[in-house]
Amino acid sequence: MNKKKSKYLFPIITFLLSFGCALFVAMKFFPNNPFSGAKAKTATTLTDKVQDGDLIFQTSESAQCEAVRIATNSKFSHCGLIYNINGNWFVFEAVQPVKLTRLEEWIQHGKDHKYVVKRLKNAEKVLTPEVLQKMKDYSQQFNGKEYDAYFDWSDTRIYCSELIWKVYKNGANIELSPLKQLKDFNLTHARVKKVLKERYGNDIPLEEKVVAPSDLVDSDLLKTVIDTY
Repeated sequence: MNKKKSKYLFPIITFLLSFGCALFVAMKFFPNNPFSGAKAKTATTLTDKVQDGDLIFQTSESAQCEAVRIATNSKFSHCGLIYNINGNWFVFEAVQPVKLTRLEEWIQHGKDHKYVVKRLKNAEKVLTPEVLQKMKDYSQQFNGKEYDAYFDWSDTRIYCSELIWKVYKNGANIELSPLKQLKDFNLTHARVKKVLKERYGNDIPLEEKVVAPSDLVDSDLLKTVIDTY
């Protein structure tokens, strides 16, 4: 009986050792091998990269947005604030009307679905949960308001970069960029003149305070997190 057991013991041990070596090699050189018992490492997704309070920019293709790009000498004509609300990612944006849009949906609206995400350089210190909540609370007063096609600085209506600037100023006490006047931009191009004529006639408010998407995206206070252009 003992001899019979010994007869089968050696090949069993040999098999186990061979299998063990093969399993070690598989785990070492093929970490996603299903036999490893470990979860495969998935690629980092967009929602893994963004943070509450980030700014996102894109190129829109309307006639007004084209005029904005020309007047500001920038590819960016629309922007919004990224908010995490109840575990879901949204962009708070000034369109018609001002609203929250799902992040993935917002990206689809841009030219070629390209976008840039910017973040405050010291966000981890400044954008505390309390500050972020204050920003969101302040944002609520604009939700549902009409889009401001006249770029007026009042809060009656509001445009995209104005919305971001005011939320950061009043919610976090941060001025992301110096304000400009309408006359500081390139207003001589034919397409820009056409839009201005349609909006104001002959009474263009050249000294109106203005902030453009280009002013925000170039802010020294921000760093680039994602750039798909």
